[in-house]
Amino acid sequence: MKRSRLGSLDVTSIGLGSAPLGGLFTPVSDVDAQATVERAWSLGIRFFDTAPLYGFGLAERRLGAFLRQQPRDSYVISTKVGRLLRAPDGAAAEDEHYKGTPRERPVFDFSHDGVMRSVEESLERLGLDRVDVLLVHDPDDHHDDAVDGAFRALQRLRSEGTVKAIGAGMNQSEMLVRFAEAVPVDCFLLAGRYTLLDQGALDALFPVCQAKNIGILLGGIYNSGILANPHSGAKFNYQDADASLIARAIELDELCRKHGTELKAAALQFCMAHPAVTVAVMGARDAAEVSDNMAMSERAVPPAFWQELRARNLVDPRAPLPGGA
Repeated sequence: MKRSRLGSLDVTSIGLGSAPLGGLFTPVSDVDAQATVERAWSLGIRFFDTAPLYGFGLAERRLGAFLRQQPRDSYVISTKVGRLLRAPDGAAAEDEHYKGTPRERPVFDFSHDGVMRSVEESLERLGLDRVDVLLVHDPDDHHDDAVDGAFRALQRLRSEGTVKAIGAGMNQSEMLVRFAEAVPVDCFLLAGRYTLLDQGALDALFPVCQAKNIGILLGGIYNSGILANPHSGAKFNYQDADASLIARAIELDELCRKHGTELKAAALQFCMAHPAVTVAVMGARDAAEVSDNMAMSERAVPPAFWQELRARNLVDPRAPLPGGA
């Protein structure tokens, strides 16, 4: 598998995202979770992304159960800060997104001390003595706390050599641009904002990241599922997609079929073609999905598809296409 540099780290161009292993939308069994991580490893994936939010600790525990059996320098793992997991006083209501989770629920805390506690608790769940990448997670309504508290803690951990790379993980580009200009970060995890349906990252984020040598870990490549299977009821950005988005995704799917390829292959290869993208972080809830993700990265997408995509103005003209189409 192609490898890239993320600061001082050597990473595979495809990574495993663990939100599905935390029961995103539907529960995942321990057996399926273990088989998912084992399949990713067997296919050469050596970058793994997780967070306390994913299944409220479940994804970290499941990922760690496998990774702590592997040589520690043979993979790169990222996790996130900004949420502490705490048991509610009363009964825990079922979460809107994560199913089959432990009783704990996330509480925002972007303070310096909160971040240090978060790292310690993540390491305990993972069963590891360190992580490689730490990201401030979803500080959309907490910009100042993130800059004054969370990032201060992350810079301290990086300077001490506890972690190798720091940054933020968000579903928006605009605040990441502000962080890039205010904090000496190494990378960002951007979810859903550079896909076949949304190229908003081209406006400012990707240019500033390329200028400052900030790596992009790209998630949400299928936009929560609509670019994997466009149909009524499909998800976009974790919510039910509206009719106009479904219509656009169906148009892309029909174009793929016309050229004898698959929408998932086009969606993934489109994202990987941008030079700002360091790792494509692909979620999977079972071993078959991991295998499918890898197959889509290698599936032939004919030049004529990219040429027609460009000719029909279905993507931003600034977006580079595979093969220079």
